[in-house]
Formats: sequence, C-alpha cells, structure tokens
Amino acid sequence: MSTDTRDEDALSTEEQDDVLQEVDRSRTHQGLSAALVALIGITFSAFQMWIAARSYQFSVTLPVVGSVEIASLQPLQVYSIHVTFALVLAFLLFPASGGDGRIARRLGAIVPAARRRFGPDSSVTRAVERLGDGLRWAAVDPNLRRITPLDAVLAVLSLFPMYYVVTSYDEIKRLATFGIQSGEPLGEAIPLLEPFVVALATFGVPIDEQSGAFLLGALGIVLVLEATRRTLGVVLMSLIASFIAYARWGYFIPHDSAIGALAIQPDTWASIVYDLWYTTEAGIMSTPVAVSVRFIYIFILFGAFLEMSGAGKWFIDLAYSLTGTRKGGPAKASVVSSGFMGMLSGSSIANTVTTGAFTIPLMKRSGYSPSFSGAVEASASSGGQVLPPVMGAAAFLIVEFTGTAYSDVIVAATLPAIAFFFGMWVMVHFEAVRGGIGGIARGELPNGLENFRTGWFYLIPLVLLIHFLVIARLSINRAGWYTIIAIVALIAVVAAYDERSRGPLFGSIAAITLAHAAAFATYGVGLGTAIQVPIGLESAADPYALGAAATAAASDLGTIAILVSVGFLLARPRSDAPLLELDSAVDDSARRSAEAIGRPSIAGNAGYRFGTFVVKSMDSGARTATTVVIAVAAAGVVPGVISVSGLGPNLAALIEAVSGGSILILLALTGVAAIIFGMGMPTTAMYIILVAMLGGPMEDLGVWVVAAHLFILYFGLMADVTPPVAVAAFAGAGVAKADELKTAITAFLLSLNKILVPFAFVFSPGILLVRETGGEWGLIGWADISDLGFFLPEVVVPVLGMFLGVYALGVTIIGCQYSPVDSGRRTLYAAASIFLMVPEVPLLVLEGVLSLAGLSVGLTDLLVTLPLRALGLAILVSLSYRNSARASGAELGAATPTPNDV
Repeated sequence: MSTDTRDEDALSTEEQDDVLQEVDRSRTHQGLSAALVALIGITFSAFQMWIAARSYQFSVTLPVVGSVEIASLQPLQVYSIHVTFALVLAFLLFPASGGDGRIARRLGAIVPAARRRFGPDSSVTRAVERLGDGLRWAAVDPNLRRITPLDAVLAVLSLFPMYYVVTSYDEIKRLATFGIQSGEPLGEAIPLLEPFVVALATFGVPIDEQSGAFLLGALGIVLVLEATRRTLGVVLMSLIASFIAYARWGYFIPHDSAIGALAIQPDTWASIVYDLWYTTEAGIMSTPVAVSVRFIYIFILFGAFLEMSGAGKWFIDLAYSLTGTRKGGPAKASVVSSGFMGMLSGSSIANTVTTGAFTIPLMKRSGYSPSFSGAVEASASSGGQVLPPVMGAAAFLIVEFTGTAYSDVIVAATLPAIAFFFGMWVMVHFEAVRGGIGGIARGELPNGLENFRTGWFYLIPLVLLIHFLVIARLSINRAGWYTIIAIVALIAVVAAYDERSRGPLFGSIAAITLAHAAAFATYGVGLGTAIQVPIGLESAADPYALGAAATAAASDLGTIAILVSVGFLLARPRSDAPLLELDSAVDDSARRSAEAIGRPSIAGNAGYRFGTFVVKSMDSGARTATTVVIAVAAAGVVPGVISVSGLGPNLAALIEAVSGGSILILLALTGVAAIIFGMGMPTTAMYIILVAMLGGPMEDLGVWVVAAHLFILYFGLMADVTPPVAVAAFAGAGVAKADELKTAITAFLLSLNKILVPFAFVFSPGILLVRETGGEWGLIGWADISDLGFFLPEVVVPVLGMFLGVYALGVTIIGCQYSPVDSGRRTLYAAASIFLMVPEVPLLVLEGVLSLAGLSVGLTDLLVTLPLRALGLAILVSLSYRNSARASGAELGAATPTPNDV
C-alpha cells in the first residue's frame, strides 16, 4: 500500500476539474447530461477499440450461425464517423459562449441602450429584453453546467454529413467523375430532411435545387470550424477559415506583387467542398485524421487506462521515494514523474493539473516558491511530448508524414529528450542550492521498496508496448490494442486477488491457457471453438505445432485473465482487493454512480470498481481525444489547400527567397512561426500546419526529414509555456496558487533547452544517431561505430557537447552552480553553452556578416567547430572550478570561529 504523498495544499479531484475548466472552458455535466456525454464517449472509445482490434470489418460470431457480417466500411466512412463523434462531443462539452466574450458583451449592451433610449417600460425595451433572454437561453452557458438548445441542434446536424457518407458511398465515388453538383438532392440523400427542404423552398430558399453532397459537405466544414472555435479558440478557427477563403479567392493576388508567388488558379466552391470533405488525399478527412483513427486515439486511450489504473500515482510515489530526500528532491521527482505522464497523456495542460496536484504542493513544502513549483511542473509536462516511446501523439504523426519506421523515430528522439530532462534536473538542483532547499524527511515519503513491491506490475504494459512495437514489430494500432488488453487484464487480476483467491485465481488462468494451447495443438482452433468440434457445431483445422500453439495461446492470455478474474469477482462480490489502488477519479465516479442508482454501498465493491475503471477510462480517453481529433481535422485543411491549389512549390520558393537560402534564418523563422502558431493551439494542429508549410524547404536545405519534424515539434511545445498565452504555465499557476505571469516567465526560462537542443541536432545529426550515406539517411550501426573517424567527431563530440551545453545553460538561467553566479559570469556560461551545443550558430552569423562585406567564407567545417567546442569546454571548466572554490571558501569561512564566537 503506497503512502499518500499529498498534503493539505493538494488539490482534490473537484479542484483539479475547476482548474482545467478555467483553462480550457469545458463543461462539467451533472445528471442526465453527464450520463449522455459519458455514453457517447464510451461508444466512441468502443468504436476505436474495434478498429484497432478488427480493422474496418464489423462482424459478430454467433453460436451455430457462425460469423455474421454487419458492415465493411471504407476509410472515408470510418474517418467521417471518427470526426462526427468528436463534433458531437465538442458541442456537448464546450459552450458556444460563456457570455463574457467581446461579441456577447456588445450584444449585452443593447438592452441597457434600449432602456436609455426608449425607457424601461417601453414595448420596444421589453421586446429587446425578451429577445436577449431568449438568445441567452438558446446559446449562452456562463456557468458551464448545461447543454443549450443550440448545442443540441449542432450535435444533431453533425450526424447528417456522416450519415450521407456512410449510406451513399457509391454516389460519392461517382462525384469524382461527374462533379459534386451531380449528387442527388438533399431530400433524396437524407429523406428525414425532406419536410425541411420543402418548407425552405416554400419561403424562397431553393436548397432543393442544390446537390445534397455539396450542402452536406459545406455543413460539415462549417461545423468543424465552429467546433474548432469552441475547443481551440478563435485564432485557429480564423486561420483555417482564411485558408478556405484563400482557396476560393487567392487568384485575385496580383502575380507582379510582392506576394505574387502566392497567387493560385481560380477554383469553385463546389470543387473546394469536394476536396476538403470527400477525399482522403487532401482536406479534413486526409492524413491527419487517418493518423488519429489508426494511431493517436488508441494511444490516448492507452494513456487513459494507465492513468485510471493508478499507475500515475504509483509512479509519482516511486519517484519521490527515490529522490525525495535529496537536495531539491521533490522538484527532481516532479521532473521524472511529470515527464513520464506527459509522454502518455499528450496534453500539457491536463498533465500539469493532474500530476501537479501531487507534485506542486510537495515542492512548495520543501521550500520552492509557488511560481517556480508551477513552472517546473508545466515545463516538464510539456516536455513529456518529446519523450519516447509514446511522445504524446507526435511520434505517430512523424511516422506517417515522413514514412520513417517507428523504431527509427523513437531512437532518433531519445538523446535530445534525455538532454532536455537532464537540463530540467540540473536547473531544479541549482535552484535548490541557491535557496538552500533540502529534501523531505524519509518518514514523510513512501517506502520505496514497499511501493515497488505493491505496484511493479504497472511497468508490464510499458514493457509490452516496447516489445510489440520494436521487437515484434506489430502495427501501431494493434500494439496499442494489445497493451490496453494487458492493462485491463492486470487490473482485473488485481481486483480479484486476495490471500484466499490467489491460488485458485492463478491456477484457473494457467489451466485454461494450457487447455487453449492444447486445443490449438489438437484441433487447430481455440478452446471456445474446439469445445464445439466434437458435437459437430464447428469443424477442426490443421493442428498447430507445439511452439505455434503455445504462442497462439499466449496471445490470448490477457483475454483469459480478464474472463477468469471477472468470474471470480462475480462469484465473490464481497471479496477484498488489497492491491487495488485506482485513480481517485475512478473511485469518485464509482461513488457518484452508486449513489445515483440508489445503492451507495456497492461503491467499495471490487467488481464494481473494476467496471467503473473500464468505463471511466473509455470516457476519459474520449474527452481527451475530442480536442485532438478536432485539431487534426481542422489542421488538415491547410495541407489540403496547399496541395489542391498548387501553392506548395510557390510557397517553398517564397520561403527560400525570404530566408535567402540560409539554413540559420530558415530555422529561426520556423522556430518563431512554431511558437506563434502553437500559442493556445494543440501540438498536433501546430505540427501539421507548420510541417505542411515549412517542412519541405528545410529538407531542401539538407536537413534530415525526421530532424526537421522534431525541430518543429520542439518549438511548438515552447508555446505551451511562452507568455502571453502559456496555457500549461497558467494551469500550473492555478494549481500552485501563484502569479500567472511570473510562473509563465519562469516556465519559459526553464524550457529554453527546447530552443538550443533542436538547433544542436539539426546541425549535428549524429545526436539523433543517424548518418547520411550516398544521399540516404539511416540509423548508425556497428560498422559506423567502429568507424572512429566518423563516430568520435560526428556523434560522441556533439552528444557530449549537447549535455555539457545544457548544464551550462542551467547555470545561466538559475544564476547558481555551487555558489551564486553574478551577471558577468552568467554571460560567460551562456557563451560556453552555445559554443558547446551549437557552435555553428555564431559561425553562421559571422559568415553572414563577412558576406555583407563581400567575403564568402565557409566557417562551419569540423576544423572550426571542434576548436570552438573545446573553447566552450575550457570556459565551462574554468568557471566551474572557480565557482566551486568560492563555495568551498564560503563554507570554510562559515565554519571558522571568530573571536566573537568564543
């Protein structure tokens, strides 16, 4: 049983929800609306789990009857269902208005103006008041507690475009040949809407003359824009809308103007709607949504299951037990645990709040300031999205956009991610030295050995995930599905386990698994089918070899463990579950649901808690995924417009002209654009938009494609902690009860590694453990390692330089090493950091200055960068020696008695 590391300053589940609600403006439902939203979310997750397990074929196997096919869907149909689930949840979870926006305030001023103009008793005033009341009732939700009529209408409208895609797919295929206007009328496409079409035609709105495909496609695009505004803000919605407008009217740009390269060929609304809604090559239903369907959602769900299982709390306790007594131990534990959970959740904000509820109070109690505590949590949580093997959702997007193997992506991303967290670690250590902050007494921390003994099984899903992806090389969605099964199986076994059931439980699982293997070896089918063979209901197949039979049985071990454990829970409903420590959100949900059905006593039942764990994980995963799905759907418009409009080559030429062919200027422009685009925007959306616009020009200048994508990702994550938006930092400030701007500035400084590290691996790709040979990039192998002429200068030196540079940067930011560092020496530490990590940057700047003077000199050769790194190392060693000596002298002076002490 783990020790509770929270104290009186820790946030409760309700307080965490309040902070999240304040940041992302989502609703907290109660009663029937909560049940409805949960049901939709669970259904969404069930749909995605089926996709991961069975692909796009929907069928069931019935006794005697056999397999019955329900549906076989095409990719466009699946993507449409996926986006529709997200649209419905977005309209139910996020209000159209809270009544405090600029437009709402202006509309709200009409009533007071009418009172002043016509008097309070005027019929005009009363009419305006009633109209205002009606609008507020229909669309405004200031308390974030109710579903408005407008929300319900938009949620229902979201179903119609999806219904048309699913039921009229043959017609959609014909649209590619005959045009979107050749589609059947709206009333025929969706008979339910026929009365509505007739009514509008009666009033002079001839939508019956328009193609149903065009109207429904346009409706789908408008709904995606509105969902984007609600979930992600006006900025992203305006950006996407501007690209759509550009696709229609971009041909008005004069070819001979300064931006003439952006001029495109004329296009029609019909063509634009078709390209953006009905194709999987470009637009909303294109690659980003495909990645969401196949990869992102299942791993968001994996993170939700792992978090709700209690793994997050266990890992935090483990980190504290290992580092909590050290100098600055609570902050170091926060760096480790927050990075780990941020890797899984893929949401900087949510992870800052949920993990920070545990870590921030302990950091404050140990002596760190509230703003520094919130900043550490926000910076580490955002950094988790660059940490392999999951990397939030980013790894899967990089795999799909670059065509690089997943194993190559996570290997390449490993050392830069470790360098970032190493930098975080040394900075919180230096802050502890500066503030004289020690650790927490061992008696106040969890017992490390006991904590590991009671929760070691939480590591099994992670080990299996790496095994499935790297060794077994399963598809990403299948690996995610198997790992979810493993988590559910583990929690089912833990729920059914106690001293009395231990033997029978594991014995039953082993016996059924052996029988399952014997069935494969004897009949060539599993145990369930083999039982039916002797009575003639099923036929046998070719028997498996013993090894193959054992492998087949082992692949079903998770399912067997779940079925056996559930059987034990049903047979022993009052059994104790001493090892079952689920997330507090699960227990809160179990308590509320038990009270709602009038049986509060079952909230502590192990079986009921297990069932709540499953559905709560599915609901939580759907809620987290909603924002991501809307983001990738909206962001898909940008590469779609670039592709179908022919803008791509012109945009690349314009970017090259602006950068002047300089890799340094291009990287700087890309970094600034990523931070600006990423402010208040999910990482996935920022990544898709920036890769579409800037990824190609970076590759053209010789940057490895994965390095270019990682560069954009790192800088995009900086937006989460960059003022004035800094959403993750503001969430951390809310948990820490600190000043928001001060927390954001501190988080930005702590995250500066995310700026220098990307420059380092772009200029020195050996940091990513890759080598270019004959124009082809690949991971280094033993032959490359044995080639010391390559390995030492191109890999070892840059890697050591990166870590030493991160260390020097930490001293620069905190202003302390062994003892305080004055501003002059901090400048020298900063210079050492740059020389060690990115000597190419000052050299390229010098090249540019010399070129202005008419001198063309190449200074980034190894013969120049290597001595510059050596100079940086000499500066760092010299400064560190003097700082250490000064610290030793200060300690000696403090220990030497003076005459006044005698």
